[in-house]
Amino acid sequence: MNQYRKIKPVPKPNHILSYFKLELWPLTLITISGIIYNVGMLAGPYFEGQLVQRLFDIIRGYKDFYSMVRLAVTYLAVILIVQLMRSIKRFYVRRFANNTSRHMRHMLYNSLVNMSRDELEQEGLGTIMTKAIADVDACVEGMRKFTTEVFDTGVVLAAYISLLFFYDWRLAIISCIFTPAAYLIAEQLKTRITHYNAEYKKSAGRLNSATMDRISNSITYRIYGSELNRDKAYESHLKDYEKRAVSANIWENTMQPLYNIISMSGSVLIIYFGAKNVLGTGWTNWNIAEFTTFFSAFTKMALKSSKASKLFNSVQKAQVSWSRIKPLMREYVVPDTNTSIDFSMPPKLTVSNLSLYLPGNPPILKNISFSACRGQIIGVTGPIACGKSTLGRAFIGEVPYDGSIQISEHELSELSGYERSRLISYMGHAPELISDSIRENIQLGEQGDIVRYLQAVCFDEEVAQMPQGADTLVGSSGTRLSGGQQARAALARTFYNARQILILDDPFSAVDKTTEKEIFKSLRILAQDKIVILISHRLYLFPTLDKVLFLDKGTGVFSTHKELMQENYIYAKLYNSQMAGEQNE
Repeated sequence: MNQYRKIKPVPKPNHILSYFKLELWPLTLITISGIIYNVGMLAGPYFEGQLVQRLFDIIRGYKDFYSMVRLAVTYLAVILIVQLMRSIKRFYVRRFANNTSRHMRHMLYNSLVNMSRDELEQEGLGTIMTKAIADVDACVEGMRKFTTEVFDTGVVLAAYISLLFFYDWRLAIISCIFTPAAYLIAEQLKTRITHYNAEYKKSAGRLNSATMDRISNSITYRIYGSELNRDKAYESHLKDYEKRAVSANIWENTMQPLYNIISMSGSVLIIYFGAKNVLGTGWTNWNIAEFTTFFSAFTKMALKSSKASKLFNSVQKAQVSWSRIKPLMREYVVPDTNTSIDFSMPPKLTVSNLSLYLPGNPPILKNISFSACRGQIIGVTGPIACGKSTLGRAFIGEVPYDGSIQISEHELSELSGYERSRLISYMGHAPELISDSIRENIQLGEQGDIVRYLQAVCFDEEVAQMPQGADTLVGSSGTRLSGGQQARAALARTFYNARQILILDDPFSAVDKTTEKEIFKSLRILAQDKIVILISHRLYLFPTLDKVLFLDKGTGVFSTHKELMQENYIYAKLYNSQMAGEQNE
């Protein structure tokens, strides 16, 4: 019950500043260590100038060799402290990025799992995949670079410029004039870079959608001979993706040499006017140490300024990604786990005058009534499209209803999603497997022994023969397993996580009758203290069920198998035809 409390909701998740506010402590440490480190970077140019001057003085006989050693040791000690601050800053920048990525992924995951089926279809699964996989990473990377470069570029540039102005403000002005030019070019290219990155992301989404369509519907295309047409369509998406990816990378990465050249152009002026300062004919008087310090500080500043231009590109790319995922960053939905329901009480189910409908359509089922108590298995059957699966989905809140569904005197429609999940286990006729191991598909994060449940669904021997056993990966949607293995893995998951009421929609359709009988024996044992609603079109097990709900033409008859055979012609006909078919086989 406490698993939901561990996820810290983000206030205003569609505001980028909310993610910075959540990480105030790491950002404080980043600020302190970043300022010390980047101001300390001035030690490099200063000591480089002093070392050159000291070497010159030694050659001329003014200083001895040991003074050079003492100066070098002092330089190393200062650099060691500066690099220690750098390590601290980088550690907490990475922690900030990791935490922010986790927060964003939680918000995005929360939004996706709470989206309606219509919203998912409207967004497009391929586009959503691109957002989930790429855009969060790109956005967080931009935030990380911004956070670290505020100090590694902003603070250190201010420190270098202050040092240059200290030594010669006139030469500092004329040599640094090229740096704003690099910034100006980067700003002028902002719109173009943003445009190409946006087009690249859209193309990636279209390619993902085309890929999933090509895989999911491959059999259909093959049967109808449409493979060539779909291959051509896919190839066009692929070519468009490649073209836009190249354009985006060119505009993002090939500008860096241009920034470097422009920023370093001022070094020519420093060599000319700085030499005059050393000779005593310039704006101020320098020695060799001051010339070396000034020139070194300028080159370091110029390189940093070119990286700042690259930073702008990364931030612009992050802005594109944020604009794409921002509509999905919604307020966190925390399940309400406060409940007065005693989940350990013996289950009792009462359905009265139940009518099921989809909005804007006539009722699918009308005035359905039945009841069940602990230990009973209730069969639900009927002709094709009679509403069997719709009835099962009503128990998990996917289909609205009129009338009453009471579980231990609690009305189902008044229960929260959490309360329903603690009372009802559901397995649909097309169960979904997650792309993980067999073990994780059964446990779903809960720790426990799964052997008993593999045995219950006659899957234990096959799993034991797999190279990794229960840790064998099932692939995307279980594609590495056969249809029967997928169904039994899903059924083992339902048994493992069984609640008071089990809704099983056609659980045996993908297994043979011998296996079905063995699984049913296990179901009888496992469900001794539960209620099972078994939805099936295969009726040869129905004589052993406690009660049967027969659906036909929107209505239902609830009785025993024996009574239905005597009183309901359609049910008797369905059962007899299946038994006759079995005997013929």
